[in-house]
Amino acid sequence: MNNLFSNLTPVVKNLLIINVLCFVGSAIFEQSTRFFGVYYPDSPFFHVWQVITYMFMHGGLSHIFFNMFSLVMFGPIIEHMLGAKRFLNFYLICGIGALILQYGVQGFEVHQIAGTFKASELLNFDMINNRVTSDLQVTQSQFSTLASIYGTPLVGASGAIYGLLLAFAYLFPNMPLYLFFIPVPIKAKIFIPILIFIEIYLGFSNGGGSIAHLAHVGGALFAFILLKMWKIRRGM
Repeated sequence: MNNLFSNLTPVVKNLLIINVLCFVGSAIFEQSTRFFGVYYPDSPFFHVWQVITYMFMHGGLSHIFFNMFSLVMFGPIIEHMLGAKRFLNFYLICGIGALILQYGVQGFEVHQIAGTFKASELLNFDMINNRVTSDLQVTQSQFSTLASIYGTPLVGASGAIYGLLLAFAYLFPNMPLYLFFIPVPIKAKIFIPILIFIEIYLGFSNGGGSIAHLAHVGGALFAFILLKMWKIRRGM
């Protein structure tokens, strides 16, 4: 474990520190998630800086543990391949790409319910308590979806992390991965696509709660596009 952390590359180390500090800060200042998590652009709770800051906020200990564990495990080798500056750009673009796909799904759901991509004028917002109510004639399920989209922030580095996972599988497809819950090694080109397909399945099967899953897919999709655009050579 000491060797693992001593061999961290500069960008990975700084990303790890920032995420941990933000997690501790959000535990102390509960309202910070409201300001730094990201909302649907039509929501009155949305601010432009959230497009970046949401990647450094997390919803719980297990959430940040999985993301930071993956960052530490896969980030350094990818940073070595891409270089520090390009790696940081890759990480942030994957996080933004995840958000773009999420917004597409959210916009589709809002339009299906309200007949418009901008339904904020049809909703009532309690800015103090961060609550959403509505006079629309909709079902409880539809209202819950709208309230979630407009009143619940997205947090976490998962989109960027899935970009790193895709990059690892792309660059080192035959690298065996040893997992705690599976007694035999699995090649990266098999295991990581399985994770992505699971996210796709969950994204289309869970209704309004599916958006975060499809955001993960967005991170992986943008990772693939970037690797192709940059003409990064695949490994063995």
